[in-house]
Amino acid sequence: MPTLTRRDLLKALGAAGASALAAGAPRAFADTPQHDKPTATADRVILLWMAGGMASTETFDPKLYTPFSPGVESKRVLSTFPAIPTSVDGLKISEGLENVAKVMDRATLIRTFQAASLGKILHSRHQFHFHTGYVPPIPIAAPHMGAWVAKALGPLNPDVPAFIDIGEPLKNTAAEADSVKAFLTSGCLGGEFMPFMVPYPSRATEQIRSRVSADRIETRIKRYHEMIAAGPLADQTSGYQQESLARSMENAYRLLQSPAAKALDLSLEDRAVYDTYNTGEFGLGCLLARRLVEAGARFIEVHVDYIPFGHWDTHDTGHDKADAMKKAIDRPIAQLVLDLEQRGLLDRTLIVLASEFSRDPLVEGKPNAEVPHQAATPPKMLTMKQYGMHAHFTSAGSVLMFGGGVKNGHVYGVTADEHPCTTIANPASMEDLHASIFHALGISPKYNVEIEKRPFYVTKDGKGKVIGDLFA
Repeated sequence: MPTLTRRDLLKALGAAGASALAAGAPRAFADTPQHDKPTATADRVILLWMAGGMASTETFDPKLYTPFSPGVESKRVLSTFPAIPTSVDGLKISEGLENVAKVMDRATLIRTFQAASLGKILHSRHQFHFHTGYVPPIPIAAPHMGAWVAKALGPLNPDVPAFIDIGEPLKNTAAEADSVKAFLTSGCLGGEFMPFMVPYPSRATEQIRSRVSADRIETRIKRYHEMIAAGPLADQTSGYQQESLARSMENAYRLLQSPAAKALDLSLEDRAVYDTYNTGEFGLGCLLARRLVEAGARFIEVHVDYIPFGHWDTHDTGHDKADAMKKAIDRPIAQLVLDLEQRGLLDRTLIVLASEFSRDPLVEGKPNAEVPHQAATPPKMLTMKQYGMHAHFTSAGSVLMFGGGVKNGHVYGVTADEHPCTTIANPASMEDLHASIFHALGISPKYNVEIEKRPFYVTKDGKGKVIGDLFA
């Protein structure tokens, strides 16, 4: 592992937020009443993050297929791919997801996830909201849901960090792209619960090869404390936060010194299996997630990373970009489900696939707010570049779940079959979705810590309600 530089330290501390750095150790504000503590149906979570805005009508909620013809009215275009059958009678998803279609009998599909109304619809605000459960800006540094899980449950394997993030390279491609990364933090909980970052799964072994001796680890931790004491951060950060960040470094070094580090070495995988997953960094991230589940990781996030006007951010050439993205995710997701099932791990592993919001040809946000995005589709699609789902749409989106106690072959929620394809039955809010994920892990939506002499909850104000119909 590279030596911790002053720049690295400041970046890590800055990510936690000023209010968190000055705070002492978060404490349990009040014990969760025993009757509020759910029985866990899962031991771990894999979050497959489709950053950029995955159009649900092009993936898991297909509508009437309208092939391209020059001049077709945009409001007539509901899906640019035909629907295909799945392993569940009567359930169809979009063409290009043939492998996922074969494992839908192990899935629960939410079609009515509603992103919050946050004014101007920005990727940074919605991604922060999804990952933390809180709308920015807020006076307390909100932790990522993976940090909450690490804090509440601890590691399954003491040699493996409880929270691991895969495939987010933290590239500074644009101003908003940089601010999107603000959710990758343990916030007020302390650096101990920050994610262990694996930005490029194809190069994960580079982190393994940077092994150092125990003496050098001890020296680096000592130098870290000396650097804190010699600079202004000594007065600006609490002792708890300083020690918590040191523990995060120790946790990372412990993994690199442990036999569990072999989980990061994809060269040890059977070649045929490797090739099945290898659709790019996301696919290899799914393979790495499977290996880390086997090694004892608690919460793993695998990213399709956010690239402005790239990947799922389909402000133009929507059909072609969606086609490419489905090629990148279809095989790896299906293989991940099958591999975990074959190893007897799927029942206790909750896989969640989600995106910050969906897309529509014309509507930006709420269905009655006709405010086209600057790069959204014009009233008529004249060229293939204009064919697809381009505008941000928050009124209905798809969240796909496997394992971890959810029902098999189940669909939750109904959306309209005409434009715009809004939610018409069983909406799923952010708070309730979070409550349901935490519920699967045996964590109450009222779980909290005391920050600045008041409770800070794992779901906003502790008011998330479990969507009981998702679970078997």
